Amino acid sequence: MRLRTSLPRRAALAMPALLLAPRARSQPQAPAWRPGQSVRIIAGAAAGGTTDIMARLVAQHLQARWGTPVVVENRTGAGGTIGTMEVVRARPDGLTLFSGNVGPQAIAYSLYRNLQYGPDSLADIAGTIRGPNVLVVNAATPVRSMAEFAAWLRADPGKVSYASTGVGQSTHLSPVWLLQLLNAQAVHVPYRGSAPAQTELLAGNVGFLVDNLTGVIEQVRAGRLRALAVTSAERNAALPEVPAMRETLPELAGYEVNTWFGIFGPAGLPAAVTAALNAEVNGFLDLPETRRRFEELGGVPLRLAPADFTAFVRAEIAKWRAVIQREGLQLDAS
Repeated sequence: MRLRTSLPRRAALAMPALLLAPRARSQPQAPAWRPGQSVRIIAGAAAGGTTDIMARLVAQHLQARWGTPVVVENRTGAGGTIGTMEVVRARPDGLTLFSGNVGPQAIAYSLYRNLQYGPDSLADIAGTIRGPNVLVVNAATPVRSMAEFAAWLRADPGKVSYASTGVGQSTHLSPVWLLQLLNAQAVHVPYRGSAPAQTELLAGNVGFLVDNLTGVIEQVRAGRLRALAVTSAERNAALPEVPAMRETLPELAGYEVNTWFGIFGPAGLPAAVTAALNAEVNGFLDLPETRRRFEELGGVPLRLAPADFTAFVRAEIAKWRAVIQREGLQLDAS
């Protein structure tokens, strides 16, 4: 009996595809995007605040990863909208990025009548950190609780002033909502970032500040500022002795504010560039030393894929639109 050594015709025809399949699967993937030249990260606030801190931490990580310079440039003013516009006008090539936050990337869209950019003017790349704000006063101020704080404001309506890190930032709207709930008055004094606002508070030139916990926690720990309450629903592990705002007074039972920060680029940024940058930022967030640093600052990583970060930002836009409309706030962009 003679054995057949030839394969059936159908199997023979399938052989080239079968032979090629493993080879195709083993081909190396295209390398992830890298800039190949200097990159700049625009920080829409002054040096020293959380926006600036995040920009510099991300820049250090990217520079080490890429072996090319990554420079932080501070563009202050108008609650972060001036820095945002510089990025909006940049080429979508991955060489100009923006360290943004809830102010210019969520609140501004409803607060300003004539804003020159919209949510679609930016590419949402990656989140960095999120956490509460905290109400602080100069340690020399004879106010040690929210009850004393409310009495202090009501005793002299419209005489106490408060600093913010800029018009339209969460540090502006957090106290606006707080004052409404307390049925109290105070004078708003905006500054171009957290560092100058803290300087004025430490000098006694303003009465109080509601700033990102990440930005003022070292001043609190050093005893120069006194924290009265955090704006989150629960106490923060970094300052466990400081109460949540909503647990202090009945009129503040519904008060809750959390702030956040992220990396953005100009609209039209190629998907491959966005994906590569997102992977690099998320890799930075996954580092044990990053998580330890964030814990020290009183925040947690905002680790999201690009599509999830976009969904998060859009939800924040809707949330703050409702707050602003309820308060009847509307300003002209400068």
